[in-house]
Amino acid sequence: MSSNRAEPLRYGIVGGGFLPGFMLRALTQVRGVEVAGLVSRRPPEALARFARERGLGPARVYGSIAELVPNVDVVAFFGPNFTRVEALEEVAGAVRNGARLRGLICEKPLARNLREARRVLELARAIGVPTAYFENQIHMKSVRSALAQLAPVMRAQGPLLLARAAEEHSGPHGAWFWDPRLQGGGVLSDMGCHSIALAWYALTPPGKPPRFLEPVSVLADVALLKWGQPRHRAELLARHGVDYARTPAEDFATGLVTFRNPETGQLVKGQFSVSWMYDKQGLRLLLDGVGPGYALESNSLRSPLEIFVSDAAAAATGDAELALEKAQATRGLLAVQPNEPDLYGYTDENADAIAAFSAGRAGLLDFEYGVEIVRLVMAAYLSAERGAVVDLGDAKTRDLLEGYVPLIQQGRGAEVLNRAGA
Repeated sequence: MSSNRAEPLRYGIVGGGFLPGFMLRALTQVRGVEVAGLVSRRPPEALARFARERGLGPARVYGSIAELVPNVDVVAFFGPNFTRVEALEEVAGAVRNGARLRGLICEKPLARNLREARRVLELARAIGVPTAYFENQIHMKSVRSALAQLAPVMRAQGPLLLARAAEEHSGPHGAWFWDPRLQGGGVLSDMGCHSIALAWYALTPPGKPPRFLEPVSVLADVALLKWGQPRHRAELLARHGVDYARTPAEDFATGLVTFRNPETGQLVKGQFSVSWMYDKQGLRLLLDGVGPGYALESNSLRSPLEIFVSDAAAAATGDAELALEKAQATRGLLAVQPNEPDLYGYTDENADAIAAFSAGRAGLLDFEYGVEIVRLVMAAYLSAERGAVVDLGDAKTRDLLEGYVPLIQQGRGAEVLNRAGA
């Protein structure tokens, strides 16, 4: 990224929840950008104040997306999944009315299903600017460093053959995340996209683009474990107003995606595992990979910093999440990550987008890539419903996925999750 650009790119942020706040923390570490405006269903005054206090820009709160777009260079969609299409349509309308943009950013997932994802891509193409699909874990310094360090070994020995990616925590912050009709499902929709993308990226041979490996098949299983128990269902209903007795979603998902190297024909495996029931320290991101004669492993809970808080001192402890996202304890021996936005890749994905848009090109991951991730997640839900491998080479299956809406997303999760063995 050039350091001599005359003007920073002006971000317009759509969304006012937990994620935009995390992104603002990341942007304090990124050059070449200012937060020009924010818009949300509820005015994001606290986020705007945070941005202004840290010198990120004027951070004006706008009443609508139509008002925001003419005053920014980049629109970043950090709001709820169920608002994606409507928000893009408003941006497209503003562009038709004369607004000029330089880029579009969308947080994962691109959409709740493949039909919506295709519409998001169609709108982005109509707007006619470069895109960046935000999948932060691919930008994690630990991941990028490991792959860079192993690149000469991979060229000599061959690429990774197996990658295992996992993300776990105790559950989302916002109520809409828990509602499968709004979010698009449960933990597979919310976090499976992370782990599938990370495994795909890790398996990709050095120097090849992110979509080089061809997805061949998907095998997946989903279950409702902790949050399906009466005690925890009642807790969820009281806290978020979501009733898993009526419209349940999965809190655990696992599976395998098989990829083919189009140059060699070699098949490789990406294993994913995600859950909303990890009641340990807090958010945990795992990646390990195995190749011929070498391996890698990354665990986000391994920190160079630990603190100890006794029972007597715990009463003075404030927000546990200042130490670690989704932290579950305020006492004992605690892992502390001093810079979570950087650790998890948020800083680097924003830097990548800014550099790309400034050069008039798409980010490392574009909206087309985001569509492919939605397709793989939909194939995982279909596999779980069928209890069988989904063959992505089958034309009828590909056509089915285009209009497929998982039963869990439809609010009919009991038909999948209450089956014997689910």
